[in-house]
Amino acid sequence: MSITAPAPTLPTTTTCDGRQLAARAWVSAVADLLEPDEIVWCDGSADERARLTALMVAQGTLVPLDPAKRPGSYLARSDPSDVARVESRTFICSRERADAGPTNNWREPAEMRRELHGVVAGAMRGRTMYVVPFSMGPVGGPISQLGIEITDSPYVVVSMHVMTRVSREVLRLVDHGAPYVPAVHTVGAPLAPGQADVPWPCSPTKYIAHFPETREIWSTGSGYGGNALLGKKCFALRIASTMGRAEGWLAEHMLVIRATSPQGRDYHLAAAFPSACGKTNLAMLEPTMPGWTVETIGDDIAWMRPGPDGRLRAINPEAGFFGVAPGTGWSTNPTAMRTVARDTIFTNVALTDDGDVWWEGMTDEPPAHLVDWQGQDWTPGCGRPAAHPNARFTVAAAQCPTISPDWEAPEGVPIDAIVFGGRRASNVPLVAEAFSWEHGVLMGATVSSEQTAAAEGTVGELRRDPFAMLPFCGYNMADHWQHWLDVGASLDAERRPMIFQVNWFRKDSDGRFLWPGFGENSRVVEWLLRRTDLRTRPEGAGTERPDAEDDARPWGGPVPEARPTAVGRVPADGALDVTGLALAEGALAELFRVDPAAWRREADLTEEFFTTFGDRVPAALRRELAALRDRLSR
Repeated sequence: MSITAPAPTLPTTTTCDGRQLAARAWVSAVADLLEPDEIVWCDGSADERARLTALMVAQGTLVPLDPAKRPGSYLARSDPSDVARVESRTFICSRERADAGPTNNWREPAEMRRELHGVVAGAMRGRTMYVVPFSMGPVGGPISQLGIEITDSPYVVVSMHVMTRVSREVLRLVDHGAPYVPAVHTVGAPLAPGQADVPWPCSPTKYIAHFPETREIWSTGSGYGGNALLGKKCFALRIASTMGRAEGWLAEHMLVIRATSPQGRDYHLAAAFPSACGKTNLAMLEPTMPGWTVETIGDDIAWMRPGPDGRLRAINPEAGFFGVAPGTGWSTNPTAMRTVARDTIFTNVALTDDGDVWWEGMTDEPPAHLVDWQGQDWTPGCGRPAAHPNARFTVAAAQCPTISPDWEAPEGVPIDAIVFGGRRASNVPLVAEAFSWEHGVLMGATVSSEQTAAAEGTVGELRRDPFAMLPFCGYNMADHWQHWLDVGASLDAERRPMIFQVNWFRKDSDGRFLWPGFGENSRVVEWLLRRTDLRTRPEGAGTERPDAEDDARPWGGPVPEARPTAVGRVPADGALDVTGLALAEGALAELFRVDPAAWRREADLTEEFFTTFGDRVPAALRRELAALRDRLSR
């Protein structure tokens, strides 16, 4: 009788009794499959970074920039086929399809393991396998997590140096039994003996696969961004969101800032925005409000855990910024421009004739000549962009001029306010305060932006991006909403963050923006953060003008008043400081106008959206939607 051998599959870190395999044994098993010529264990040192940088310069992967204009900085040009996240090839391999939900690409785990085995077997022949032990968050911190990325890309190793904490200490902790997230990356381009390499190796066959139950990541075929820097979206959001769900904390696509009032009171705000909605500008906000300062804690990802004091505390798990370059300029985000003045890796931007970089939006006028992101001569009017629209900069967060001194505090910072924002030309007010935590979760679940051009779809059609997590939640999005409700219930009701919704992009009937945005957004931030002092007020107070003598606060005045609308509390007349703003006549009223008919249509669209998730939509959110409809009918 013949016995059919089981199909080969990927090595895993989970043993038959549920324990995690020792890191060195797992690395050995992965090496046996990928067949590298050499294995290098990384230590995160400056010498290691210098060696790998020199190697990439020799290989043509990095172009040194002028040391006087842009010291310590380099330009990388990816293969034109490898320029962004490949969401269609990104998979959540949960055991049950329903656990991935309708917004994720699902594959059965065993099937995906067999399929990937055939793709990655021998993928590192002719290459060096780098083992990168890293920490998301300060090493050993109570909210931090450890990982090990295996990669054959020196570009990835150097980028991980910037974006995470790579160190021998991580490996020591893992060797002593600390849990870790195993992540395997290969460019998927093995070299035959004597075959010359290319500056940016990659493969047309791409997979980014996540296994939530075993907390593993496997990525092949791409060397770019979140496809390859597996500590970023793959670990810090998709895998970490499943970890947080199991352990009672939140991994979110959110910036974190500290705002300090003229009287010296600190507030902390976490905010979620879909792309092109002003996230980076808020993370590096330069306030126009006299006496207010804003410090950056994180620009992209927040891990938030209930603290022993009943408050939600947040860390930025990353050590660097991986920012979109186009649209970032001296007029839009001078803080970001100062951050990338040195020691930065720029990818897919243009090269100037004097050895610097340039991209669309960096300056008002482009240079007369450039070498574009594909290495071709470029001049204004040639009909193509000089930088790829998804061109990036990779830079240490510590270089940001507005970085908070507490940005690496292991225990995190206490969050006073949570903000959700989309890009809406109509309907959504400039700012609205949620009536309750549950109402705030409804705000987060219904974040959306309006399509703005036929190329993107039907003009005015809503593109849903709940919690700005649509491509990043590692499990069923409706379960994510329930998890938010559960975390809120676990917090001290008097100390949990207040929730707000903002919209910088409302327009008038002629299509002109009603609000100036950028630094003037600090006026909205001031109002909503000062509203958080309601937590120290008597029950029900704060929606009418308080008596200043009886209700003075440490920041020097009464809590800014608000008036209720059907969609939330908005600033009452005179409560939002618009001193000195040249707003068009009637603009302020229009910014807060709530059209019941339009909002009833919006409620119908929300109901249709909820139908996508079937009976997994939390009952509390259906009640909140019904309550919204009831308020609109009054």
